[in-house]
Amino acid sequence: MMALLVAAPIWGQSAAAAATAKADGVTEFSHIMTWVLVTAASLMVVLGIVYMLWVNKFMYQRILQLEAQKAGLSLPEEVAELEGEDFWTKFRKKYWEDAVPLEREGEILSHHDFDGIRELDNSLPPWWVNMFIVTIIWSVGYLYYYHFGGNGPSQEQEYNKEVETARKEIAMALAGQANKVDESSVTVITDASALSQGEVVFNANCAACHGKALEGGVGPNLTDEHWIHGGGVKNVFKTIKYGVPEKGMIAWQAQIGPGDMQKLASYIISKVGSNPPNAKAPQGEKWVEATTADTTSTAPPVTGK
Repeated sequence: MMALLVAAPIWGQSAAAAATAKADGVTEFSHIMTWVLVTAASLMVVLGIVYMLWVNKFMYQRILQLEAQKAGLSLPEEVAELEGEDFWTKFRKKYWEDAVPLEREGEILSHHDFDGIRELDNSLPPWWVNMFIVTIIWSVGYLYYYHFGGNGPSQEQEYNKEVETARKEIAMALAGQANKVDESSVTVITDASALSQGEVVFNANCAACHGKALEGGVGPNLTDEHWIHGGGVKNVFKTIKYGVPEKGMIAWQAQIGPGDMQKLASYIISKVGSNPPNAKAPQGEKWVEATTADTTSTAPPVTGK
């Protein structure tokens, strides 16, 4: 707890510095390094406190040793073991190897007996306990950084970010599939949003010749049941894609992507039977949708619509 109280002002100052860094446009690398230094400083504070506690205990044992020598008594076992050992040896034994060795485990067997199995009253390995303490210290810094300091993204923010990334990837995948559409695989789209996009494409590229309401002008009427190059979405898509150069209609495949051509063809199909005012007289042959799977060769290619 004392370590946390000492480290808290450091974390607070770091949070303020991080906010200033973001406002000043400091790189993310600098921001990360700031927190690495803060974490290192916090650990140093904790280790310093642990060291002071160990020194206090060592001094207490040393006092016991001196008192025992004055009284002519044998030294306590713990104190005797400390004689002749340097600081790092004492530290390693106390905080890394202070467990009863295997050959002495018989001394710490408990009286509990379960089907011939006796319980061993040994302590956890010091290295494990120390690692556990470090994880607790780390978790406090993590909690402050991500949930209270306002610096790192929370789990909810990370989740929303991943969801948004997934949505973009799905949109890109769908866009890639849309660009693979051709006259043999195209189907009619009935989604209102897609049809609205098809209308935008029509008004930008086709309305000048076919009329705003598809009633016909320089080009044929697109709202009746008669088609020069065949009706149905596959034929309409093909006519848009390759055009009718001899009649002045260019091939739009270089200017309109396959996905937009599908939306445009679907929009034109949706307007069949709308009977706009000032509609041009029918041209070509009446189109009847075939009941078989193949619908691309039911109408003879002539010229025009």
